Amino acid sequence: MLSGHEEKDRRFATTLARGLQVLRAFRASDDGLGNQEISQRTGIPKSTVSRLTFTLQQLGYLSHARRHDRYRFGPAALALGNIASASVSFIEAANPMMQQLADETGTLALLAVLDENKMLLTKTWRPQGAPAIWLEVGHRIPITGSSSGHAYLASVTDHEFAQVCERVHGRDDSIGAEALQAARNAGYSQLLAQGFVIVDEDKRYAENINAVSTGFRSHDFGEPVAISCGATPDMLSYERMQNEVGPKLRDRVKELERALGLPSVLINRG
Repeated sequence: MLSGHEEKDRRFATTLARGLQVLRAFRASDDGLGNQEISQRTGIPKSTVSRLTFTLQQLGYLSHARRHDRYRFGPAALALGNIASASVSFIEAANPMMQQLADETGTLALLAVLDENKMLLTKTWRPQGAPAIWLEVGHRIPITGSSSGHAYLASVTDHEFAQVCERVHGRDDSIGAEALQAARNAGYSQLLAQGFVIVDEDKRYAENINAVSTGFRSHDFGEPVAISCGATPDMLSYERMQNEVGPKLRDRVKELERALGLPSVLINRG
């Protein structure tokens, strides 16, 4: 859903924003989506969704092979995704490091960015030979109940944090600045003390996921991202997060920073 502030800003192109919302509704595990499903995921009326999907199909961003088939990403979307991946320079350097980390720890390593009021998974590294793990690119997780969210909030500057509060509250008025500030403070204390973040069990958004995260800032983005390792609690206990996986994640991200000539994410916080 679009915030009221955005829709009232004369510079804001609402139709374009809703078209992008349609594209962001798709997940890697989807076997196509119909207009009704897209409407449910985005909150956009089905009649509007129908016009948007038709337009996106005509432009090549969605494909619709048969009259009653479901929409899937088209060639224009694939080309755009490849261009975006190629333009993010740190991913190439991160790939072997993060894949090795995933293999060593048996966890899913992932990259998450802030997307509206949640953290969006944009890249994952799955451990070799491991069964399918629940999280995938396109999955969105709460910002205040996840280690990714806490690590991200702990890594932003004061100016960026004010903008985050506005962005998040504009889409979910149940998340106030106090909750975001509490998550930021908790994450910062852990990043400063040990270099990684673990959310207290009673504050986690899901009981079946354990994750440890840290922040990272590259020249490619105007704000930090979160890099995490996650798995089910039987595979990734608190003790493993604290004593093994967390330190390995911290050290691997520091290695990535050194390889790219980047300072620690906390140096720019203030």
